[in-house]
Amino acid sequence: MVEVHELWTLIVSLIVLKLCHWIYQWNNPKCNGKLPPGSMGFPIIGETFELMKPHDALQFSTFLKKRILRHGQLFRTSLFGGKVIISMDNELNMEMAKKNYVPGLKLRIIEDIDLLARKYMEEGATNGYLDVKETASMILIECLAKKVMGEMEPEAAKELALCWRFFPSGWFRFPFNIPGTGLYKMIKARKKMMKLLKETVMKKKASGEEFGEFFNIIFKEMEGGKERMSVENAIEYIYTFFLIANETTPRILATIVKLVSENPKVMHELHKEHAGILGFKTEKGAGLTWEDYKSMTFTQMVINESLRITTTVPTVHRIPEHDIKVGDYTIPAGWTFMGYPSVHYNPEKYDDPFVFSPWRWKGKDLGAIVSKNYIPFGAGPRLCVGADFAKLLMTIFLHHLCRYRFIL
Repeated sequence: MVEVHELWTLIVSLIVLKLCHWIYQWNNPKCNGKLPPGSMGFPIIGETFELMKPHDALQFSTFLKKRILRHGQLFRTSLFGGKVIISMDNELNMEMAKKNYVPGLKLRIIEDIDLLARKYMEEGATNGYLDVKETASMILIECLAKKVMGEMEPEAAKELALCWRFFPSGWFRFPFNIPGTGLYKMIKARKKMMKLLKETVMKKKASGEEFGEFFNIIFKEMEGGKERMSVENAIEYIYTFFLIANETTPRILATIVKLVSENPKVMHELHKEHAGILGFKTEKGAGLTWEDYKSMTFTQMVINESLRITTTVPTVHRIPEHDIKVGDYTIPAGWTFMGYPSVHYNPEKYDDPFVFSPWRWKGKDLGAIVSKNYIPFGAGPRLCVGADFAKLLMTIFLHHLCRYRFIL
């Protein structure tokens, strides 16, 4: 009995020792250099719960404030089971944004957005209420589906729309793909969407049917008689574009409407600008032109200011393939780099940075989507591919909304 007891004591001791060693390694990760200061939090969980605490959108989160005071502009942590370097340094963020490559794209589809926005606003006026985020999402998906895939079979289009319902509930979950969880449902919906998209693409290729303009521009251009991308890569790209667009633009539009509603002076100026554009129309119900869009100066100022406060890309994400030296510190290969656009709240670059003031953009280049001090769509070669499209949709949405009087 004594020997059995001693054996179990040894086993338990080894387990405890191994556990302590694992916790020590977790809190003190190895690096070919000096890691930035910080804490890795609890094993696996890290500091995820602190990061996810709600906070005022016009302020840095408590998570960031505490760590900036404690560690400075560059620090390490662990989020969602991964090792992360967080940077509030704009120079470093811009440098990191230049790494990796994805093709750029500009979409010019003002007529389709105009018709869809007009239709949904009229429905909202008839009903007496409008869900901004949901309406923007419907406009966006309906517009993109036509431009990307061309005409789809009604049943396939319906199934594709239903799949989107599983995505908002599945974001920012722990990466455990267990039946019944939000992540499991989201991955299942993704597989179904990819299958539907592939079936539609293959049917159109086999029958010689026309794809949408977007698909043709990106994937059907010929170089030396060969397609630029495989069907699988094309479908992956379509899926990603749909997903990112649907998760960013409607959210930003909802924020813009909230900010405008809380600022009567801004709302008055918006109504004035759009009433003027409608007044110049000789034909009732005439659609918007490119010249109309470019003339919406104050609307562009409102959008720029809203994007400064609540960006579509809240961080620059990169996973470096090799160690990167930053002063005395090293960003290890394989760690996730998260660069926050802290420059948007820098009082040296923006007067009263936490105040919503569209007039600060007066006289500036309103068509610019990125600069050293303004990175709402990310930066570098991985600049958001739909930046111009997003601004176009926001502008036309606000134009049609401002044809009505509205309150939150």
